[in-house]
Amino acid sequence: MLTGAELLAKVKDLGDVSKTDLATACGYVSKKKDGSDRVNFTAFYEALLNAKGIELGGGSAGIGKGGRKLSYVATVQGNGNLLIGKAYTAMLDLKPGDEFEIKLGRKQIRLVPVGGADEDED
Repeated sequence: MLTGAELLAKVKDLGDVSKTDLATACGYVSKKKDGSDRVNFTAFYEALLNAKGIELGGGSAGIGKGGRKLSYVATVQGNGNLLIGKAYTAMLDLKPGDEFEIKLGRKQIRLVPVGGADEDED
């Protein structure tokens, strides 16, 4: 998905095309479960406004599914799993299959991307 100056340049280059073609050409399309395309108009228009320097409602940082504010607190579930959640992984642009090394410290857990530098060695 294009953002910033690249997005503005692409919109300008495409000129007078349909809104669907414009959003699709800029990469704001995803696949539905049935394999068909879904054009993500909201994300496209938000990126376009951001590229023009207009911020709506302070951005989406800290907002989860359904518009709920993120608590930045995770609770260990009854089965022992610690669930981070889709809203947080989306904020970090994590994709399925991304791997992390688990670093345990005194009452803390750090996740370091495999192959990434751990800048804060203790």
